[in-house]
Amino acid sequence: MLPLKAPLFSKAPPIKTQGIKTKIVPHIAESVRWNGKGRWIEPFMGSAAVALNIAPEKALLCDTNKHLVNLYIAIQNGKMDGKTVRSYLQREGALLSEKGEIHYYYVRDRFNEREDEHDFLFLSRSCFNGLMRFNRRGEFNVPFCRKPERFRKALVTKIVNQVEWASMTIRSRNWKFKTQDWRKTLSESRSNDIIYCDPPYVGRHTDYFNSFDDQEADDLAASLKSGDKKFVLSNWLENKYRRNKYVDKHFSDYEWRYVSHFYHIGSSEKLRNKMKEVVVLSAQVVAS
Repeated sequence: MLPLKAPLFSKAPPIKTQGIKTKIVPHIAESVRWNGKGRWIEPFMGSAAVALNIAPEKALLCDTNKHLVNLYIAIQNGKMDGKTVRSYLQREGALLSEKGEIHYYYVRDRFNEREDEHDFLFLSRSCFNGLMRFNRRGEFNVPFCRKPERFRKALVTKIVNQVEWASMTIRSRNWKFKTQDWRKTLSESRSNDIIYCDPPYVGRHTDYFNSFDDQEADDLAASLKSGDKKFVLSNWLENKYRRNKYVDKHFSDYEWRYVSHFYHIGSSEKLRNKMKEVVVLSAQVVAS
């Protein structure tokens, strides 16, 4: 079995989420060995940054956030592509430039009513600090970024290129996207599969779509360690303020690899601190 292959400099996906893993994909790839005979399985797909960059031939990518899943299904079936995204962002960007926050909130209300994937992409790239948050009714509720000129030509082209890259990667491979709970996803794993698990960060604000409490985090750890699962888990380990005791509690007997970087998504500069992350590896996937 060989280490995974990933670009030296990983690419960003079209959608933004908290805790996006674009910058640490090369570190994950070089830490893992796998024969590639099974599927790459993600119970917490999020932005899909890891899967898109590693680009396995077969994958099962899941999340409880139906909007993330539906966006990639739309890219997979051709409903969303570079041409539709360019046309949409040019039109809606011009209206945003003209009307400002009035148009942003119009699109937000429209999305919460119709759940259109293009509206979701628009909100992800024009909301406050790139946050993703939903209220208890399942409605997107992040305020406007206060940048009416947000969708200038350069940004539109950048997003179009990201969508086209995602489309090329997904449509040339055997990938399945599902909206479902992590328990269901793990129950579908088989011996040749490898599970990449990037759960909501325990001990930090995680309610970007639904709750993930300490008990559920403990249940996830127990499930990963049961049987003979091949798994990789990434999570925050520590910053200058505190340490993640969850990782110490459940995975102290496993191989750890480390990487440090800055998160640029946050409500204020003081929240954008250097973070040390850990990649936890089951014995079957440790690269030498």
